[in-house]
Amino acid sequence: MPAMIRDQSKKPGRTKAASGAATKVGAAKGAAKSPAKLGKGVIAVAPPSFRRERALLKQGVWPVAGCDEAGRGPLAGPVVAAAVILDPDRIPKGLDDSKRLTAEQRELLFDKICKTAAFAVAIASPARIDRDNILRASLWALSRAVKALPEAPRHVFVDGRDRIDVDCNCEAVIGGDGLVMSIAAASIVAKVTRDRLMCALAQDCPGYGFEQHKGYAVPEHLAALDRLGPSVHHRSLFAPVVAARRKHQPWTEAPEPDLFAEVTVVTSTEISLEA
Repeated sequence: MPAMIRDQSKKPGRTKAASGAATKVGAAKGAAKSPAKLGKGVIAVAPPSFRRERALLKQGVWPVAGCDEAGRGPLAGPVVAAAVILDPDRIPKGLDDSKRLTAEQRELLFDKICKTAAFAVAIASPARIDRDNILRASLWALSRAVKALPEAPRHVFVDGRDRIDVDCNCEAVIGGDGLVMSIAAASIVAKVTRDRLMCALAQDCPGYGFEQHKGYAVPEHLAALDRLGPSVHHRSLFAPVVAARRKHQPWTEAPEPDLFAEVTVVTSTEISLEA
């Protein structure tokens, strides 16, 4: 049952000083629960914690994996999913949501995670994304990453609102890469792996700038796509890629049906009656 909050200001005998002290205590408690403000307009965001994993460990549930993906939004390149089982006694310092870290910080943490944790990576290619759609391809890659771990986990935390197909309990955590430490570790592994892949694809397909924008729809990428047309690494069904293909490869587009074309209707007036 939720705790009842009573209005203490109307209690008899309550002094002004006591009321002021209570106000200060209440303000201090409230400040502890909310993000701290650092200067004007700056809010300090708490890093992810190992609290959920440790609670399961105390219940005898272990290993516990966190998984996340990188690359849902880009116009080119694969989706990369990672699953990580952290060693409770050797958790690298500084783990955080990969989006809050610089490229240099991610690279350093990637090496530390690889040295201290069990991890696996799975990749959904642009062809799979075109066939299944981006959400299904991402969930498939996340599931494959978990199943590829060297030790089967007994519980999985996955970033987002969708659970994945695994052979154990799976808990979806919205914003999990900023809340759950093992998911944060997976987000770093997935992001660094994908960034390295995109730099390799830049060597295969020069001119698009994959090494800079990693396939995202920034103005430089859209300009290159309009100038060069889509490459084999682009996702065929994403709208900017469709537009570029129509411009550079119009013969690949199926003609739209003419709704007013003449249609021949065959009818039969023969009726068969059986006695």
